[in-house]
Amino acid sequence: MLFGKSKGLVGLDIGSSAIKLVELKPLSKDGRNWKLVNLGYIPLSPEAIVDGSIMDSTMVVDAITRVFAENRVKPGEVAIAVSGHSVIIKKITMAFMSEEELAESIHWEAESYIPFDIDDVNLDWQILNPMGRGDGNMDVLLVAAKKEKVSEYVSVVQQAGKNPVVVDVDSFALQNALTANYQLSDLQITALINIGASVMNINILQGENTLFWRDISMGGNMYTDAIQKELGVDFETAEILKRGESVDGMSFERVTPILKSVTNDLGIEIQKTFDFFKATTSSERINRIFISGGGSRTLNLDTYLAERFEAPVEILNPFQNISFNEKQFNPQTINDLRASCAIAVGLAMRKG
Repeated sequence: MLFGKSKGLVGLDIGSSAIKLVELKPLSKDGRNWKLVNLGYIPLSPEAIVDGSIMDSTMVVDAITRVFAENRVKPGEVAIAVSGHSVIIKKITMAFMSEEELAESIHWEAESYIPFDIDDVNLDWQILNPMGRGDGNMDVLLVAAKKEKVSEYVSVVQQAGKNPVVVDVDSFALQNALTANYQLSDLQITALINIGASVMNINILQGENTLFWRDISMGGNMYTDAIQKELGVDFETAEILKRGESVDGMSFERVTPILKSVTNDLGIEIQKTFDFFKATTSSERINRIFISGGGSRTLNLDTYLAERFEAPVEILNPFQNISFNEKQFNPQTINDLRASCAIAVGLAMRKG
């Protein structure tokens, strides 16, 4: 869903742990072939953004300014995204009508589905079956984001001297990155799980069509917090340990049970989401799982999810079908950042 449209956008993912920037050049009209033009990553202090809310705007503005300057990014028009409890996504059924008629009535309809005051949200919508369903009705995708949340993120971008012309939703940006890089069978159900620092986005698709969305207020910081608490180490050390890397001679065996405990909590929430999805649709199982986000790099998480849900699990590579100049971009850097840059890649693919 878009709260604006433009061309030649820079994807800017303002995450709780880092600012990620991606600029792409389209190589085909079908949106399947792209070339990487710019890639930037600036870590953020954990105090800058907490639970999706910007707590230190100066720190975030400085990071956005730096990521543009250090990578010499010229375009100033950007696409950003929001997620969490301030965003509501609903698929609703309405009597078949034209887009013009829907535009006049959607605000009244939305009041029945949005748990916020309708005057407090930015509202967008899309007809999923323009020709109708054949029963006199049509399906409409309804997206509402609290104006306060949108303004918060728009403001820091503007303070950095950039123009946020598109405000997207994390789940839809992720879907862009997924469908541009992978062939999805119409016969299979695919779950896309993005584990950010403080928010986990779950998007369940059949083929390339989304069936279910959910944002959960938990993420990779749970691992970091647990390691800090149990072992008495600082944030940076805990971040290294959760990826299975040794630091200061500390035995990784001490970290393993901590990771297992948090992973189990994460698995329980994912299980609840899958169970609810299955109970409200005709689908009986998830055939394939992709994970992304910084939290997806947690040691053995992919193995745990594969065993628990009896489905193949793969870390999403948003650069799989994106060409790049190896003299400009180190392939190892691309590989290291792939888990964290899926949203930024999906945003960079937005066009009007």
